[in-house]
Amino acid sequence: MMASNALIFLAVITSCTGAIAFQVPHNFNTHISRQLQLNLAPQQLGEFEPIVTSAEDRTRRRAWLYDYVSSPDSSTVPYDVMWDHQKSLVEHQLSRIGKRPKDPPLYDQFIPMDVNSAGDCSQDLLLGCDSIIMVEHDPVYTLGTASDTSFIHGYHANGDNNEEEEVNTDNESIIPIVRIERGGEVTYHGPGQLVVYPIIDLRGYNQDIHWYMRALEKVIILALEKAGIKGATREDNLTGVWVSGKKIAAIGIKARRWVTMHGLAVNVDMKSLQNFNGIVPCGIEGREVTCINGEIEADFTIQKFSIYVREALEEIFGITLIAAPLLEDNDNP
Repeated sequence: MMASNALIFLAVITSCTGAIAFQVPHNFNTHISRQLQLNLAPQQLGEFEPIVTSAEDRTRRRAWLYDYVSSPDSSTVPYDVMWDHQKSLVEHQLSRIGKRPKDPPLYDQFIPMDVNSAGDCSQDLLLGCDSIIMVEHDPVYTLGTASDTSFIHGYHANGDNNEEEEVNTDNESIIPIVRIERGGEVTYHGPGQLVVYPIIDLRGYNQDIHWYMRALEKVIILALEKAGIKGATREDNLTGVWVSGKKIAAIGIKARRWVTMHGLAVNVDMKSLQNFNGIVPCGIEGREVTCINGEIEADFTIQKFSIYVREALEEIFGITLIAAPLLEDNDNP
């Protein structure tokens, strides 16, 4: 029988503040419970340790890349389209894994070596392997499951049902508001910002959510270094990446049975900052946000910076990214 002091984990959800959700049984030992709370209180628990892979291993650890930003004619994508795309990929990952832990997965999480393009494999195999989405969104404010709407300036609930729909900003823009299944407070996505959604099975990397958060931060820091920004760093008790005390990148994730969704966002050009004044980003009062082009004398585009992010993802996670077919306009994921 399961010991009475065993933890029952419901879900793991981390975001701007790095919080973790779990349930402790009612009869859990009080001393152990207090010790657990003390041990889990800091939001920056966990250190990043690189995955040790050889060059040959990395060529075999292949994941799909849905790249919506690198083409010269790339355009912004509505948030709900990519949200549905993420959820579809997660469901295919979970189907691949199966419901019972003792059962082997239907197939490997990495793309088989005999598959040279997305057209070489079945649709199920395509969707069930590890995937990473790169995208630039239309303007949107996203809220976590328990986000405080007071962090949205000028917000008023829509009727008696408190549905969040849109808000007028200081620059007279109308920004839609979407509540999603991550933790943390409100953040902004929009033009000039690169957003990356890894849909990966952590069994093939490190089954540790704290490690995963630190790995995403390492990806950002490494990509910023490649872009010429020195001194980007983490901050104690805060999630994300900072430059000269200003936040340049945010992280918000959810994991379900070790399969991740949501991800990271990096502010690239100046237009990425124009709607942050409508919110208190991540609920952190008194802190500024910045972007790559605001920190160095350069004119980085999303397309150019995405090359560095792709290289950093491959290096940190020990994978090789393979181009996947993109959703066409009005396609359903």
